[in-house]
Amino acid sequence: MEVEDGTYGEVEDNGSRWNGVEEAIEDPEEIRVLFCALDSFRGYAKAAHLHCTHLRRQAFYALPQAHWQLLAQPPFSYLDVLNRTDDAIESNAELCRIILKCGLRSFGAIEAVSDEELTMPKEWTGIAKYNDMDKARSTVRQFYRDWSAEGAGERDACYGPVYRALDAEKARYPDRQPLKVLVPGAGLGRLVFDLCRLGYHTEGNEISYHQLLGSSYILNSTERAGQHTIYPWIHSFSNHRSRENQFRSYKIPDIHPQTTLLETQGIGSMQMCAADFLCLYEDEEHKDAYDAVAAVFFLDTAPNLIRYLQAIRSCLKPGGVLINVGPLLWHFENHVPSHNGYDGDGDHDENQSLGIADPGSFELTDDEVVALVEKMGFVVEKREAGLRAPYVQDDRSMLQTIYSASHWIARKPNVGCEDTAVI
Repeated sequence: MEVEDGTYGEVEDNGSRWNGVEEAIEDPEEIRVLFCALDSFRGYAKAAHLHCTHLRRQAFYALPQAHWQLLAQPPFSYLDVLNRTDDAIESNAELCRIILKCGLRSFGAIEAVSDEELTMPKEWTGIAKYNDMDKARSTVRQFYRDWSAEGAGERDACYGPVYRALDAEKARYPDRQPLKVLVPGAGLGRLVFDLCRLGYHTEGNEISYHQLLGSSYILNSTERAGQHTIYPWIHSFSNHRSRENQFRSYKIPDIHPQTTLLETQGIGSMQMCAADFLCLYEDEEHKDAYDAVAAVFFLDTAPNLIRYLQAIRSCLKPGGVLINVGPLLWHFENHVPSHNGYDGDGDHDENQSLGIADPGSFELTDDEVVALVEKMGFVVEKREAGLRAPYVQDDRSMLQTIYSASHWIARKPNVGCEDTAVI
């Protein structure tokens, strides 16, 4: 459900394609990446059955006969557990298959007359690698966080500070209503959707085709709330207190996006752009365009945080704010990107930018990140540490991994104020 600029407050029926996708489809490498993502959704069931149950059955029957016969009986009923896991995998796979079909159609990857014809082209079947399959499995799990009723606690922890900061901005700039908000790293689109519902003109940006395919389906093509049942905890057999915990299921989406917007008064607008954040938002078209940038679990995806902050500073209006919530799980730590022939000498050529693939990377502490934000000319107005922020966390698991996230708000100075940026 893409609401284009100029149709604020309306929900169009034809918004199945996302900005940036049509151009990307012309690039052979982008086509390959897209089909790797599509193929990973196609292959989810086969891979999950293999790793979750088939190999476990082999290991089970390799036990001494007396041992596996004991475990096959109640209260263990281990073979029944594996059969139940297969059923849960199929429920997840139903979601993956419909994401595949809707992706093939709405991303313009192939032409087809009917749903029956929407199948992966033979030349692209089987191209997904392990990393692609892992992202498909992760995407299924992330629907719990963004689009289940039970995931509301995780959303509140990370999105709540954004809502409160934007409420303060509305009071500060009553003449700018409605505010225009950019959400980089928009993922499965829930924050973009909720901000639209709250009356903001919201634009999401995402580079991952797994996330783009998932959010495009959930926003554009679901028929009703609770249409799918997912089992996010079945891929691992470790740290479960009981089988009932392992097999907890969740209905998604918790609300039907299109119906919800149609029934909500005073909505804003939303659109998504499929592109490299750096390549898109440093250009002249986006200069001084947004009242706020909501960076939720985003800044640590940067190999070069300076480039991210330059792009954010450029696209914010004077007086606009960067709202940050997240940990510092630096995505490129221990991974050295290709230098692409660049040795670090000379000035960076923005006209030849490779975006996130530009050479070089570094990692900072939270204190150093805030110091860098100030060096880049922002004024840090609020800083809060230790926000409890679970991320796709089974709250009944024997292993709890919960981020102690950082939250801060930094403002781009108004026109006429002294520019203290060093870069």
